[in-house]
Amino acid sequence: MSEEKINKDQELDQEQPEVAKTEDTEVPVTKGAKKSRKKTSPRKKNKDAEKLQELGQKLDEMNDKYLRLFSEFDNFRKRTQKERLELFKTASEDVIVALLPVLDDFERALKSVDENHKEGIELIYNKFNNTLQQKGLQCMDSMGNEFDTDFHEAITNIPAPSPDLKGKVVDVIEKGYKLNDKVIRFAKVVVGN
Repeated sequence: MSEEKINKDQELDQEQPEVAKTEDTEVPVTKGAKKSRKKTSPRKKNKDAEKLQELGQKLDEMNDKYLRLFSEFDNFRKRTQKERLELFKTASEDVIVALLPVLDDFERALKSVDENHKEGIELIYNKFNNTLQQKGLQCMDSMGNEFDTDFHEAITNIPAPSPDLKGKVVDVIEKGYKLNDKVIRFAKVVVGN
């Protein structure tokens, strides 16, 4: 048995490739590896460095494109969210604008009705007006204010009754309204000259 063991050990030693020793490790060397063990030429190093630099530039370009695309998408998301919020705020604008003439009619009725019916009309008017205010409707107080084209529509100009009313609203023909700080109907006014 001992002879067989020795023979097997010798066979294993013959089959193992040569080992090239470096400073820290041993690396097996085959016949093909001995031939190709040449130092890399400076040209090849330059080509590798150029390829590495080129790949670095491509990576920078792709990173830049990615960041721009990400920021563009983020801006789109924010803009869409803002538009959605505005849509929810003013979704009922058409309905409220259609109800404004009814509100005006109630105000006219309150001025011309006799005392017997006035209390009932006032109750209905107040309930209607409060409901519209809960939905974001605001009446613009224009009387005596400076004429502002952002809120007023001038129907006519008249001589100012006093010097302090020049350029100011003298009379309101039709009230103006805002819905959530957006003008939905300009106040029709008379301006003093």
